[in-house]
Amino acid sequence: MSLRDPLATARGLGSAKDGTGHWWTQRLTALALLLLTPWFAWLVLGLVGADQGTTRAALAQPLTASLLLAFLVSLFWHAQLGMQVIIEDYVHGWLEVALQVAIKFAYAFATLASALALGRIVFTA
Repeated sequence: MSLRDPLATARGLGSAKDGTGHWWTQRLTALALLLLTPWFAWLVLGLVGADQGTTRAALAQPLTASLLLAFLVSLFWHAQLGMQVIIEDYVHGWLEVALQVAIKFAYAFATLASALALGRIVFTA
């Protein structure tokens, strides 16, 4: 039995005060994807059967490139946040930390690679 106050024992073990921000970011990226996914599907279906020059010209339009970049960033950000929650809930110990770092680097790399690929299309079309 301890004479220590339960509040003193629990202090420092609680919330890191970032759960609300994580929750809001997840919802905002979901809203962005809710709006951008139908547009992306419409764009892709409109380019079915188009040749490479037509596709490059369509993607090089400033509005199209901006919306596509917003779609890619929100997609990878939303996926990274979802994977973070899954790992936090189901993986523990050193593997949790290793996977969290790997997931962050993997999604950052995927976002950067997608942005560079889009930039190459836009600026060389």
